[in-house]
Amino acid sequence: MSSEAPRASFAGGGGRSADQAVPPLALTDTHCHLDMLKLDVERALSEAATAGVRTVLTVGIDGPSSRQAVALAERFPDVYAVVGLHPHEASTYDAALASEFERLAGGAKVVAIGECGLDYYRDASPRDDQRRAFVAQMDLARRLNLPLVVHTREASADTFRLLDEFGGDLRVVMHCFSAPEWVEECNRRGYFVSFAGNLTFKNAASLREAALQVRAELLLVETDAPFLAPVPHRGKDNVPAWVTLTAALLGDLRGWDRSTVAALTTANARRAFALPDPERVTEAARP
Repeated sequence: MSSEAPRASFAGGGGRSADQAVPPLALTDTHCHLDMLKLDVERALSEAATAGVRTVLTVGIDGPSSRQAVALAERFPDVYAVVGLHPHEASTYDAALASEFERLAGGAKVVAIGECGLDYYRDASPRDDQRRAFVAQMDLARRLNLPLVVHTREASADTFRLLDEFGGDLRVVMHCFSAPEWVEECNRRGYFVSFAGNLTFKNAASLREAALQVRAELLLVETDAPFLAPVPHRGKDNVPAWVTLTAALLGDLRGWDRSTVAALTTANARRAFALPDPERVTEAARP
């Protein structure tokens, strides 16, 4: 499919009426950075809920942002945290930081380690440091029985090699998937594949083709907000509500209606991250 914009939106249609017992949509934004949003976090989450986004995972990239992710998860019932070190910051990885991540990951609302991995596009940290920090975080995920959220950019061969060598027993989520030539390997290994707003970009034909090939039970959606806003908002600061646009296009590609893509990707997110039933979370939060 060559269209750069989805033909449907998830906004609206999420409520119930007396004669229409249709459950509200319950999309999950599996990857964003709430601490980086310009928009007030409470407002961003409210707008997301109105659009049908029920659960949000906020992701750390270093020590301070990981602490902030945990604090936000503790503050908002439908927010969960991922803690770890981005490859751009890999040169800062040391025993003290590793200890901090392990302490943070013990929190009840921390659901994964990451985002970690390799980025040979920017090479903001030496590649040896990137590989060292990546493998160390695989070990942490294993010891804590948590999934691993992986960032890879122009480093796919090394990323998949290291995952095979050191992370063969881990649950792996390929964040902001951008390696269509590796989609069959992801299927073979059982990696979850998460699509972000770049799926909607005009030049992303190969990515849309990959979205057709991912096994249905491995599909996830995310925003990576405030980055990678989907069409028609490309170039603006992304927000969790706009995961609906990526999900809508994914549904168009796969021939699914909005309820199907929401139910499927949220069920997958619950398995990937061992998330609780959102209905139970809502009940528990009521006074």
